[in-house]
Amino acid sequence: MQAQSRKLVAEALGTALLVFFGVGVATLCFGFKLTGTSVAAGVFTTSITFGLVMLILAYAIGPISGAHINPAVTMGFLVARRITVTDAVGYWAAQFVGGIAGAALLRGVFAGSADYGKSIGLGANGYGDKSMIHLNAGGAFLTEVVLTFLFVLVVLAVTRKAAWPQLGGVAIGLGLAAVNLTGIPLTGASVNPARSLGPALFVRGTALSQIWLFILAPLVGGAIAALVSWYFYPERAAPPEVEAAASPVAG
Repeated sequence: MQAQSRKLVAEALGTALLVFFGVGVATLCFGFKLTGTSVAAGVFTTSITFGLVMLILAYAIGPISGAHINPAVTMGFLVARRITVTDAVGYWAAQFVGGIAGAALLRGVFAGSADYGKSIGLGANGYGDKSMIHLNAGGAFLTEVVLTFLFVLVVLAVTRKAAWPQLGGVAIGLGLAAVNLTGIPLTGASVNPARSLGPALFVRGTALSQIWLFILAPLVGGAIAALVSWYFYPERAAPPEVEAAASPVAG
């Protein structure tokens, strides 16, 4: 029971930190315009921040909860039968609570700035007029499915028993940075329903009316990633250390 509570606290804390730092940098770049008129600089800075925070958290809380900190990742683990329904529901609840808490903390920080106003927002995702390229709902949905598919596939691949655990966090962090580089100009790059819901609750308006897409599409992408993972890795292979020891050229 105590171990399970530690997992849920870790998921809530990890999601809150991901939102605080990732969304925080996004707001500084695109809301406060700290990167000036360079959209590319803002996209790169935000993407790298999300990736680095994810990398850090993968090693910091990965041994405790697996560092899902994303309902879409938990969906992938559930469909891949690597987590029970009960555990998945608990993870989802913790992640959404963490996402809201992280957004609330960030909103409280920015409220201390005389320059902060409604027009600056809080790094909310969006389509149509809220997309840098005015992507419609259909394009945004497909974008989020594909981006989340790649990210969750990477997570499932590097956390399976036959993978090298030492470098898993690096691949996961780089994976999140990569999908953000592509997704930010299109939808703001959700890939994480908890990351989207938190800011939307404070921004409200269009961000809240469009939130359905940024909850549903990443979950669909995570489920598809699990099915593809099954296809690529149908059997539980031995850990690489065991395979190396058994190899005739080892030692």
